[in-house]
Amino acid sequence: MEAIEERIDELSDELRELSLKIHDHPELGFEEKYAHDTMTEFMEKHGFEVTRHYGGLETAWKAELQVGSGGRVLGFNSEMDALPGIGHACGHNLIAIVGIGSALAVASALKKCDMSGKVVLLGTPAEEGGNGKVKLIEAGAYKEMDACLMAHPQGGPPKSGGTGPSLAITPVTVEYFGHTAHASGSPWEGQNALDAAVLAYTSVSALRQQIKPTHRVHGIIEGRDWAPNIIPDYAKMRWLVRAPSGQEVDVLVERVINCFSAAALATGCRIEITKSGTTLDLRQNVLLSDEFSAVSSQRYGWKFAPGAAGAAGGSTDFGNVTYGKQNFRLFTPAMLSPPSQMEETIQSCLQKQQQLRRRMNSLSK
Repeated sequence: MEAIEERIDELSDELRELSLKIHDHPELGFEEKYAHDTMTEFMEKHGFEVTRHYGGLETAWKAELQVGSGGRVLGFNSEMDALPGIGHACGHNLIAIVGIGSALAVASALKKCDMSGKVVLLGTPAEEGGNGKVKLIEAGAYKEMDACLMAHPQGGPPKSGGTGPSLAITPVTVEYFGHTAHASGSPWEGQNALDAAVLAYTSVSALRQQIKPTHRVHGIIEGRDWAPNIIPDYAKMRWLVRAPSGQEVDVLVERVINCFSAAALATGCRIEITKSGTTLDLRQNVLLSDEFSAVSSQRYGWKFAPGAAGAAGGSTDFGNVTYGKQNFRLFTPAMLSPPSQMEETIQSCLQKQQQLRRRMNSLSK
């Protein structure tokens, strides 16, 4: 631990600078070219062998370092993508440097302790809806790892964190196709796609009373070329359906789709439904998360909420990694909160985020 702490302290200023660079250049999923180039150069500078554009993805990358001969393979993840309109509000710039700092520190500790092993760091694009890690799983990126870890920032009191699960999620896109008409002159000739979307939305709202408290369904309505004197012939809805497990999501999705189909029938509109791939729930490795919690509590005074109390309200494609696809039989993943040493970086990023929001608000007036 002393070797790891010493290396993190040495890298602190560099990591903070790297985080702020990524934060100041927000890029959407699969467009993280600046982050890709900046982070791969950083890892090469620190002696790692880097593969750019890894796994058939333009902005994915892999950095690896073998110490000695043989040994275990420990993997980390660095996310890079931002959110539309609000930049790095999810803190992926912090996730990026946690992965980088951890990989460099573990590699340093292996050398100082004369231990054999391999450290692998994956730069994983498009976590926000793009399922970048799922694509990397399909490319075999996680096969050689004996364990894989990552961290995610979250709200809460100082020196606190959670080691619970996250929710499985299935995105569903619904399109209604109707027939346009003059809304006053001949409305009977129209088939109102917006009415279909509104009926679907209210039907889902009614459904929520009969779903479990741990389930989530939320969505928005979009359109094109709408005007108040024209019957809309097209409406689009984007929904996210979440539950504690992939099996529960599958059941809930079918109930939600019934709401969509009923609205199409009621309005006479044609419907097209597109389900994207399910991102699975996060399965924690209890031994790893308990050990991390114990060490962090004893050495740094951190407090962790395990199980459901420490669960994330969102979803992550890291969930699919924790299910050990592609014969990952020795996977021992854990999702953990960032170390307290990054508090200054977090505060700086939050200040920059507030400045961005103020600029956006001023432009919208």
